Amino acid sequence: MKSGTAFIQRVPVWAWRLLMHSVSRSEHARFNADPITAVDYRFDIDFVGDGIRAHRLDVISPRVAPAAGPPTAGLPVYIYFHGGGWTSGDKRSLTKYCASQALGGMVVVNVNYRRATQFTMTHMLHDANAALAWVTQNIAEFGGDPSRIVLGGDSAGGQISALLAAAHFRPELAEHYGLEPAAPREAVRGLVQHCSVVDFSVMFERGFILSLAFVRMLLPHPGATATGRRTRSELRRAAAYLSPIEWLDSAFPPVFVSTSERDYFYRANLNFIARLREHGVRVDSLVYDRANANTLHTWQQDSRYPESQEVYQRLQGFVREVTAVASQPGRLAL
Repeated sequence: MKSGTAFIQRVPVWAWRLLMHSVSRSEHARFNADPITAVDYRFDIDFVGDGIRAHRLDVISPRVAPAAGPPTAGLPVYIYFHGGGWTSGDKRSLTKYCASQALGGMVVVNVNYRRATQFTMTHMLHDANAALAWVTQNIAEFGGDPSRIVLGGDSAGGQISALLAAAHFRPELAEHYGLEPAAPREAVRGLVQHCSVVDFSVMFERGFILSLAFVRMLLPHPGATATGRRTRSELRRAAAYLSPIEWLDSAFPPVFVSTSERDYFYRANLNFIARLREHGVRVDSLVYDRANANTLHTWQQDSRYPESQEVYQRLQGFVREVTAVASQPGRLAL
């Protein structure tokens, strides 16, 4: 990492969690200033039915007059998972971001999920899959088409959405997590990644911002060593099941990636783009250089930046293209 991040290299879980909690309140207010009123909001739908806050989602849809004549297909559906280092974050901070995408002609589902350190990646993926199941069963009531779904997220939420997408195309990954994919694989038309944790190999590099305790906390078992703690090599092998880049193949749906040289996961995202292209998967990318001061990690959440508005335009065009009626997931012309 270059200057600006060196002072927080190898951040432990507790310090990251404290930092995220300290900024979450201000982010909620700042990111949602001047709310968008030209869309319809339905907040805090319990998508599991157990009454806990972590199992709530919002549906944000364009406000359109009913069309005359025979019914038509619903709008594309964009399901979004917030970031926060798996330990923090909340869908509330993404309300305006999601409303901005709804203005682009899609029904947006903004999802909460159970978080570490109490819960592991298995819990998070099951929550994400449960949200997808709710969408497939209910989104038509909100004007969405459950056969045209795009998954997305930022940072840790991007990793969750990418693993969920991969589980729909790689049965061995779904089996590892005990997951029964909630949607037909042909319904998952695309994936959006904002500064996402898509390649866990970078976390083993010297001087990377996050400590390996982040890998350990996401794993379901402490390991079988005498100390109850995995060795570094065992941890690296286990991390393959956390790392979306390890589960790509030619059947993977098209992907839109936005990142910048100022992002902690810049290298991980470049690796992901390269691997997608190796498999012949369509990948659209928007990568800013260090000269763009507004492009710190997950800047896309702040709609005030012109760089964010450019991301939104590209994202909305991507969703329209990959969810077009004739569009199919997997290999597309580049």
